[in-house]
Amino acid sequence: MITIIHQRDKCIGCNYCVELAQERWRMSKKDGKSVLLGAKDKRGFWSVKVGEDELEENQRAAEACPVNIIQIRE
Repeated sequence: MITIIHQRDKCIGCNYCVELAQERWRMSKKDGKSVLLGAKDKRGFWSVKVGEDELEENQRAAEACPVNIIQIRE
């Protein structure tokens, strides 16, 4: 299992995460920021545990994020 962590309040809405990992990310129509699907909020850090099959695409999304607000932990 891996954990994806997202600091949503710092998102600038660039859409890279959605383009690279469509199964796990969506853009909010309300505020234009990305949403980590299935995640729970804990003090501004949204996190979700996922299987190893999602590691590669989400790692690419984390690397592409221009504000470095996506973390992948194994």
